[in-house]
Amino acid sequence: MSLQDATLQNGGGPPTVRVMNTDIVDLRSFYASLLGKLAERSIMAGLSSVWAKIPEERLVGLGYALPWLERLGTEAERVFAFMPARQGAIRWPSHGPSASALVHEDDLPLPDAAVDRVLMVHALEHAENPQQMLMEAWRVLAPGGRLVIVVPNRRGIWARFEHTPFGTGQPYSKSQLTDLLREANFTPTRWTDTLHFPPSQKRWLLRLHRPIGDVGGRLWPLFAGAIIVDAEKRLYQGIPAAAKRSRRVLVPVLSPQGATRGFKPVSI
Repeated sequence: MSLQDATLQNGGGPPTVRVMNTDIVDLRSFYASLLGKLAERSIMAGLSSVWAKIPEERLVGLGYALPWLERLGTEAERVFAFMPARQGAIRWPSHGPSASALVHEDDLPLPDAAVDRVLMVHALEHAENPQQMLMEAWRVLAPGGRLVIVVPNRRGIWARFEHTPFGTGQPYSKSQLTDLLREANFTPTRWTDTLHFPPSQKRWLLRLHRPIGDVGGRLWPLFAGAIIVDAEKRLYQGIPAAAKRSRRVLVPVLSPQGATRGFKPVSI
């Protein structure tokens, strides 16, 4: 049974089947290929459209965000690259002090409210507990901090082919991602999509990626390969009051001398 079939049988909710993780070696190899370089550019264009400027920003990339941290973090005060333990880690940047670390995505080595923005790429779709990962991101973000996520689109063609990293994780629809974010106290503010060209490995077809992508972005954005969302940390959330229910308990009852009964069930 395919991942998409499992999702549909689950009533449209997140699929419950287990999926393969992508190793750091595979990720580096993909983004060194022609298809990977074109995907990197397409994702960069999508990120730029939702990226709000934050003065003296403290930025953390979680997953495999290196290609975009190098561009988006040029004006940041501090940038860290956190890579999940199952994925593996590499030294980054290649020159100077290392700013990368191997981490557990649900237990980041940061104090509360330590950073201004978290960028997740190739992270959420591989998480064992996506909700816990988002809650941990909420913890380390400062008030009003931003969370930017790139995930495979469940309806897109990229999620159906395992020769790219977007076909090895759990894809999401926009509504599924919205529900996850709201449950973790995030408010989605900006949406976009990317990867409108097919994930072909044929060079002649990749040469046409720009016109194909332009047409795809206008005619069938619903089937884009990846979804990008920018969400804001929400500090307060109303909790619905639970309806009171009566329960039976034993309470002492005063009785005349010589009475044999000592306790009586009373509803309160």
